[in-house]
Amino acid sequence: MSSTTWDVFVIEYARSKDQPLGGLVIGESGVFDLPFSFVLAKRDASVVLVDTGFMREGSGEQMSIKFGIPSWISPVRMLEEMDVRPEDVTDIVLSHAHFDHMGSIGKFPHAKIHIQKREMLSWIEAMALPPQFGYLTLIINPDDLRSAFDASVEHRLNLVDGDVDDLLPGLHVRLGPGHTMGQQFVVIETARGRIVISGDCVYTRSNICGHNYSGVYAPLVNAIGSAWDQLKTIDRINTEIKGDFDRLVILHDMERWSRLPVEKEVDGFRISRAS
Repeated sequence: MSSTTWDVFVIEYARSKDQPLGGLVIGESGVFDLPFSFVLAKRDASVVLVDTGFMREGSGEQMSIKFGIPSWISPVRMLEEMDVRPEDVTDIVLSHAHFDHMGSIGKFPHAKIHIQKREMLSWIEAMALPPQFGYLTLIINPDDLRSAFDASVEHRLNLVDGDVDDLLPGLHVRLGPGHTMGQQFVVIETARGRIVISGDCVYTRSNICGHNYSGVYAPLVNAIGSAWDQLKTIDRINTEIKGDFDRLVILHDMERWSRLPVEKEVDGFRISRAS
């Protein structure tokens, strides 16, 4: 194994109830229980999270009720099942700032946090808008932004500016706006090749394959950016994976990563090996 090859695991930590697919992807139908996950990547002394999940504490509990997420297990506990303590985490790469992706950053006291500068600053601007713009920030927990600011005071916040190769050796980030103004997706070198962690650039394969495999990209419903940006981002991901969906990790995969081997199951929540 080369020094730039990572072990990668997808960690499920929550499921919402009766989520209409048509509320996520334009032109889809049906209802399902939506899984939530984050990623653990390990290489030598580096212990990296791509997103962190959220805690059901204080405002995090309020957000979970607001969005109908009755099934939850602590992301910290799930990491402990992989022999990772909070203080072991060296880096956190945030795909975007929605509460279900960054709501646990305060639990990792030593981690350097990497988020796109456009993502962080756009949310500060959006939060400052008059109340009639509240739709923009429905999925934002202000306490998460406060935690990111606290990390900046401790010099642990890295505001990434666009695409970066080797943000960490063998781990690359790509700007992918659309779902949010400054979302990023992550490309990781593994023993089975490069894999893509989609963040919320992609919810289902139909975003890339189109409805009934038409080949016409299907944008998200749940987005504050433009359809133009979404489709360009989806195209970037499709180009990266070269049509091989075994190389794509969708964090809200309704199939619950059925193509990946299950490393462990904890109270019904899966830890799957992606590398």
